[in-house]
Amino acid sequence: MLAIYATHIVVLIALYFKHRNDSKPVPALPPESHLPVVTVQVPLRNERYVVQRVLQAVAALEWPQKQLEIQVLDDSNDETTALAEAECARLRAQGYTINLLHRDHPTGYKAGALAAGLQQTHGEIIALFDADFYPEPDFLKHTVPHLLADPHLAMVQARWSHLNAEYSPITRAQALALDAHFAIEHVARNRSGLLMNFNGTAGIWRKSAIEDAGGWQFDTIAEDLDLSYRAQLKGWRVRYLPEVTAAAELPPLVAAFKQQQYRWAKGAVQCLRKLARPIVRSSRLNLAQKIMALLHLSGYLTQPLFLALMILLLPMTLYPPSLPALSGILGAIIAVPPLLYFLGQITLYRDWPRRILAYPVLMALGMGLAWSNTLALLDGLTHWGGPFHRTPKFNLRARTGRWRHARYSLKPDRSTPGEMLLGIYALVSAWQATLGGQIELLPLALIAILGELLMVGATVLQARITQA
Repeated sequence: MLAIYATHIVVLIALYFKHRNDSKPVPALPPESHLPVVTVQVPLRNERYVVQRVLQAVAALEWPQKQLEIQVLDDSNDETTALAEAECARLRAQGYTINLLHRDHPTGYKAGALAAGLQQTHGEIIALFDADFYPEPDFLKHTVPHLLADPHLAMVQARWSHLNAEYSPITRAQALALDAHFAIEHVARNRSGLLMNFNGTAGIWRKSAIEDAGGWQFDTIAEDLDLSYRAQLKGWRVRYLPEVTAAAELPPLVAAFKQQQYRWAKGAVQCLRKLARPIVRSSRLNLAQKIMALLHLSGYLTQPLFLALMILLLPMTLYPPSLPALSGILGAIIAVPPLLYFLGQITLYRDWPRRILAYPVLMALGMGLAWSNTLALLDGLTHWGGPFHRTPKFNLRARTGRWRHARYSLKPDRSTPGEMLLGIYALVSAWQATLGGQIELLPLALIAILGELLMVGATVLQARITQA
């Protein structure tokens, strides 16, 4: 099973090399008098540390002021609302059209806020930025022309860059994973005609495409993935522009990263439940598109497979499997992700040899998340929708900024006891493998130990620091 998903990555890498130079030139912008109204939506929920930063960034977008509408979708229940109101008043005094829509009862969470805001927009083009993003001023000038030039284009996605990749080993590891997704996977999928996802932020939508696809729906907690797939199944096209970037803040807390991954895993498997049948039955898609779409939506199913691999470690040390090719198969599987992350770094950065050194941390994080993400998959397979647990942001840049003593702290959750038990189990497996001379199993056991140690140790330590 893991080999199937590893093959999926290999196919994407091959498609990337085939299509990496198939970029689309930026169409010419019409005269200013013919530019459409663009509505910038900024969904918020308890973002006291970054709300002013994001509103200042979207106000700085280079677009005629009369053709720019800013819509702040606020579901906060803390002082974020007051901060947002003050910043909106300041920008309104400068001539901006900016409206704050506050909901006391956040039905549908982010998707519900976007759906409610869409009903009050005046723009035919919708730009979306989460609270932790900081778009470049020329963002709209590089993205909107694509929608204007192609009436069948529903969405344009930009690449995420990072405000604080250098903040810690944890953020460096996250940057590796995201860079591979945006620099390699998105390019391969979009330019080869495969279905690709909207990432929920740092992109623009044609309002009529959102409405035609059924609008924002909150029966899943991955409303971005859901809408983008529904639009493509309706015949709309999407475009990815890796040369256009919007910087975002990476979570410095292991508990925040785990919570984010839980949400993404749960939402992805909910979308798989919802969209698998429409994908298989679609007359618009060929067989290759259907297979790759299903592998994409089910990508988090690798997490229970890694968990099973950890659980099988001890039995394999006690009863060595009579599969001479097992080590070779495992070695091939383990070699594929580093190749993907290596390509992501070498594509984007000149100093990639230094950046790729964070891979061991990412490998440990990935193994450590297996238990939490498996719980997320079970949750998503048995429930629709659910609460949208936001990822805390702290206004971090490069190596500056502090999360210690910040208001938005996270405590160990229900997955922590399971992670502790898995760490002990992996330690016993490593000890037994050493006694039995099965050295080939030691690397996997050590990765599992480090992963669970990182999950439990960092979560408990960081929680104590934030509460001190």
